[in-house]
Amino acid sequence: MGRTEWDHNAWYHHLLLRQVPAGAQRVLEVGCGAGSLARRLAAVVPRVDAIDRSPEMVAEARRLAPHNLALHLADAMDVDLPAGAYDAVVSSSVLHHLPLAHTLPRMAGWLRPGGVLAAVALPRIDLPRELPVELAATTVHHGLGLAFASLRPVTGAALFRHEPSHDVMPIAEPTLTAREVRRRAAAVLPGVRVRRLVLWRYLLTWRKPL
Repeated sequence: MGRTEWDHNAWYHHLLLRQVPAGAQRVLEVGCGAGSLARRLAAVVPRVDAIDRSPEMVAEARRLAPHNLALHLADAMDVDLPAGAYDAVVSSSVLHHLPLAHTLPRMAGWLRPGGVLAAVALPRIDLPRELPVELAATTVHHGLGLAFASLRPVTGAALFRHEPSHDVMPIAEPTLTAREVRRRAAAVLPGVRVRRLVLWRYLLTWRKPL
C-alpha cells in the first residue's frame, strides 16, 4: 500500500454521525464491517444494532464492541428486523453492493416516523461530467495522505490509517453514477437527497414522513 493511501470511509464517518437525529435512542448500522463506525455510534447513542453478512467482519467487530452495541451476522436483504424501531439507519460503503430498488425500501421500513436514513457509498465515475471532481479528489487524496503519513510518527495517532482487516473486507465495483443513484432512489423514496462527495463517495439522506 502506497505512502499516500488512507481510509476514505473513516473520513466520512463524521458526516454520517451528523445525520443522526438529536436525542436518538436506537440506531442501526447496515454493513458494519470491522465495527469502527458502530463503535462511534455507540459512544453517542444508547442502543446500537449492527449487521454484516461477513463472519470475519462480525468476529472482528465483536472484539472491541461496547456493551450497548449488538452485532448480528445477517444479510440486509433477508434479515428480520422490527419495523419502525430505529431513529436512524446508517451505512458506510455498502449501498453499491446491493440492489437499490429493494434495499432502500427495506431500510426505510426499519425507521420510525421522522427517522433518518443516511448512507455513504461509492459511485461509478461519471466522465466527462465529473472530471473537475476527479481532479480535485486526486489532489486532496494525495495531499492529505502525505500530511497523515508525516504526522503519524510525530503524534502517534492513526490519522485515517487503514484498519488491519482492510485487506479482507468484501469489495464491489460500483455500477451506478451518483446521477443514476439519485434517479433510482427517488423512484422508491420520494424526497431523497443524493449529493456527490469529493473523495469518490456520495451521501444519500432521507427522512421518513411523520
